[in-house]
Amino acid sequence: MTLIKTKYNRRSFLKVSSAAGGGLVIGFNWLVSCQPSTEEMANVPKEWFDINAFIKINNTGTVTIMSPNPEIGQNVKTAMPMIVAEELGVDWKNVVVEQAPLNTEKFTRQLAGGSQSIRQGWESLRMAGATARRMLLEAAAQEWKVPVGELTTEGGKISHAKSKKSISYGEIATRAANIEVPEEIELKDPKDFTIIGKATKNVDGPKIVSGQPLFGLDFKREGMLIAMIVHPPAFGMKIKDFDAAKVKSMPGIRDVFKVQTAPAEKEWSDTNAFPELIAVVGETTWQVMKAKKALTVNWEQETPVENSQDHNLALEQALAKGAEEPDRKDGNPEEAFRDAAKVIEKTYSAPFLPHNTMEPMNFFAHVTAEKAELIGPIQTPENLRKSAADLLGLPEDKVTVDMTRMGGGFGRRLYGNFGLEAAAISKKLNAPIKLIYTREDDMTQGTYRPAYKMTYRAALDKNNELVGFHVKGAGINEGPVFPDRFPAGTVDHYLAENITVESNVSTGAWRAPRSNFVAGAEQSFLDEVAEAAGKDPIEFRLALFEKVINNPVGDPAGKENDYDPERYAGVLKLVKEKSGWGQELPGVHRGVSAYYCHNSYVAQVVDVVMESGKPKVQKVWCAVDCGIVVNPEGAHNQIEGGIVDGIGHAMYGALTFTNGAPDQRNFDKYHLIRNNEAPIEVESFFVENGVDPTGLGEPALPPIVGALANALYKATGNRLYNQPFVQKDIVMG
Repeated sequence: MTLIKTKYNRRSFLKVSSAAGGGLVIGFNWLVSCQPSTEEMANVPKEWFDINAFIKINNTGTVTIMSPNPEIGQNVKTAMPMIVAEELGVDWKNVVVEQAPLNTEKFTRQLAGGSQSIRQGWESLRMAGATARRMLLEAAAQEWKVPVGELTTEGGKISHAKSKKSISYGEIATRAANIEVPEEIELKDPKDFTIIGKATKNVDGPKIVSGQPLFGLDFKREGMLIAMIVHPPAFGMKIKDFDAAKVKSMPGIRDVFKVQTAPAEKEWSDTNAFPELIAVVGETTWQVMKAKKALTVNWEQETPVENSQDHNLALEQALAKGAEEPDRKDGNPEEAFRDAAKVIEKTYSAPFLPHNTMEPMNFFAHVTAEKAELIGPIQTPENLRKSAADLLGLPEDKVTVDMTRMGGGFGRRLYGNFGLEAAAISKKLNAPIKLIYTREDDMTQGTYRPAYKMTYRAALDKNNELVGFHVKGAGINEGPVFPDRFPAGTVDHYLAENITVESNVSTGAWRAPRSNFVAGAEQSFLDEVAEAAGKDPIEFRLALFEKVINNPVGDPAGKENDYDPERYAGVLKLVKEKSGWGQELPGVHRGVSAYYCHNSYVAQVVDVVMESGKPKVQKVWCAVDCGIVVNPEGAHNQIEGGIVDGIGHAMYGALTFTNGAPDQRNFDKYHLIRNNEAPIEVESFFVENGVDPTGLGEPALPPIVGALANALYKATGNRLYNQPFVQKDIVMG
């Protein structure tokens, strides 16, 4: 049992009031978890409108928890309320979960990104549930005139064994409203969890499979118009002029006009290569699509247009030049490489990637002279509100953002240009509009995963021990190197250089930013070094972890490293055990990889078999250390999704450019992984260490690239240095 003090946030910690008809509502202004629906808020005193988040218990015992964090498929809308319900001691079947709107006065970090929702909300969510439980207990103790210590709770009921009395939360909730906030509360011992750690179905699952409106594309408002945008066909181009007369006369078309969508004060999320657009607005989607295709536009060059060859050359030149200053340097790398018995040097590359969310970009906006209402799928609602207020010239408190469920994000919906575009179009027309992107609009708009190129060098001494390591990486608009990640701290002589190459192609976060490339390159290279040293690839890595555990390198020793070597080694040992690594499996070719990102550790073994002369991914074994697993069902889904996504993009994903224009505009030329190309089986395991939860939405993707490359090498004899892997060297079954 853990005691937590509550009084340090006493002034703004909690407000309690009786709901109409009886009930208890508890609010925490620092809690990223809960908020009532509009209907429910109408039934409570006005003071509740100032509460950041709360638990509501009505007189029947139903608990309503509203989650403010955006739901992009990572299942936080289920997992976060599970944490509250666990400490509250309520039966999960009596919990109702709904999505809250943006409200920065009541919530903090209403954002989906970095796999941080559970990690950052863990303690406050538990405290919310535990505080409510304590207040209910005290109310029952006063009612029965017995010590609180003699009471127990289970399934939303309070019991007193000596008197054999019991009462439901709903029956005592109103009386609990007058209880003082306790000075300290007790949190459950994880061994006593009954909800956390239990596989729980997605709370939106029934609505999703039955087609009920949850997503932005589902949203409708009476009288709304449909809008689409036309942006320049190439990066470096802008609008010169256009002829709207013919299009305006087409059936159902209301207007065609140029619109500026860049706020004066940009947020980091306002990344957008095309802030000047042409808007086509009409009554139906089909009418607007036809008009958009019929529009004649003349373009002119504003900045140099770039080809993929230009990007490759710029990255090569950046690597050749190197960084002006190293990002980390341990020992004397130059001397280590000069005196080495063997030097291994390899260069790896990856192309730009679009996000290709299943649900196209869309947003609803209704802007008047007094206010703006924005509704849609966005990972950064607070940033969107700030930028929209700036763009529209409205006070921020006159702009509302309501979040719908998202049909995928992967980082794309961190960048809210589509929401700003909807707002600007609505303002121009003084009408409610719904902006919809075509697939081509999104794939050619930008905010891509950057193109990268990295060179690794390793120095081995005469005993085949790793004595020197040098990593140098360059990326478009963002360098890829993490200087303090493994194998930093394991090698006496270490050098890391990170280089950024500028481009007018707009880039942004793509699932597991930078790690999605670095992990594959690093883990492929380490396998090649292990082979050169004549060592088993897992034992080679474990020996490095053993060194950093016992004798870390750095100044101060080991403190610069951003990973825990014991937890890192732990997932490797677990995947080795579970996969039966080292056993002879006829016809099976195995590759291994391990990586740390988003505060979690993942190790994977990929089994590849040959079918009709082509490699086929048969099975992936995955060991994960993400601390306590809140919802195993959601966790396994996250792992499987990350693995399939990583394999698909490593094998097939590439966006290339000709004269500034993307060559791949839709799925006829951009290959997303198919069902028959996915692994036949994925088996995942979790390290049970009782550590507070960490990220899981992204960490399973990066290591799969390296494990896959290493397995394909064993199957085909070809080392893979350039993504996508399916080029002239590899043809998958």
